[in-house]
Amino acid sequence: MSKVTIRDIAKALGVSVSTVSKALSDSYEISTATKKRIIDYAEKHNYHPNRLAKNLKFGKTNTIGVIVCDISNTFISQVLDGIQSNFMDKGFDTLIMQSHHDEATERQCIESLINKGVDGILISPLTETSNLDLLKKLQTNYPIVLFDRIQSTLKTHKVGANNVGGSFKATQHLLRIGKKNILIILADKLGISDLRLAGYKNALTQYNIPYREENVLFVDLKNINQHDEKIKEFILQKLKSRNPPDAVICGSETISTRSLGIFMEANIKVPKDIAVLGFANTTFAFSLNPPLSTIVQPAYEIGKTATEKMIELLEKPTEDYKTIELETQLVIRKSCGYFPENFTP
Repeated sequence: MSKVTIRDIAKALGVSVSTVSKALSDSYEISTATKKRIIDYAEKHNYHPNRLAKNLKFGKTNTIGVIVCDISNTFISQVLDGIQSNFMDKGFDTLIMQSHHDEATERQCIESLINKGVDGILISPLTETSNLDLLKKLQTNYPIVLFDRIQSTLKTHKVGANNVGGSFKATQHLLRIGKKNILIILADKLGISDLRLAGYKNALTQYNIPYREENVLFVDLKNINQHDEKIKEFILQKLKSRNPPDAVICGSETISTRSLGIFMEANIKVPKDIAVLGFANTTFAFSLNPPLSTIVQPAYEIGKTATEKMIELLEKPTEDYKTIELETQLVIRKSCGYFPENFTP
């Protein structure tokens, strides 16, 4: 069965193609009665407008490109839900691509989206400097909004979580329940890791606990096998030391969820041997063994807000850019313990 076209509708109703086109666009030039007649016929015969042709006529595609490092991450999936849902509500499509933690791949993603004619790009950059030259050039013609990883010097709207505050909350909770020697494991070469380290340091300072550089481990998220082995070796070595740690903060979802498995394999009992608290948005944190205490980022809201800032730029370009950091939530479960009875922080 062939698709019904505007010409078919015009011929069937004895009107011009221009009249049909204007009626379907709700033009004031067409009478209410004629509009109703044309729209009723179009609906009855399942007419669907050629959106691409219409958009190209007006120089836009109503499509936004989105670039993330890794779509398998629960947090990123939740951000993308916020992005796609809210763009759909506004009549926009999304093209989602992954850089796989590789700068060359990220550049290919950017160029591919531009070649596909997107109206703008939302990007969570690999690092604060990755493809900065290209993004600056494109920004003269395309609106660009950064989300999640927002440490880039690119001047634009940026939407992420309050990473300093989130890490401060995690460290503060562990200190309040009596932990003194707290390790922190972070993803290497990420600006958000620097922010989470800053929050960790701030909490230690507030509680008069000295910062020890040897209590910090950076791991490469690109190589999971080396990542796991490095964490295992680091923890075992620390637990055998004269001053063993009593807690560890995991600075990313990948580190958080894999660490519990690593500890179990190494026969490290959580929270008896070491308390664990991590940045994680995974929906099964409560069903891990033991249930994982987490810093939860407002993922959907980050996606929604980034969408709103992009639409603002499309409708009314501006250089009055805003950096928006949404608050995180501390969810306490058994992996780090609760406040001891009658404990006064």
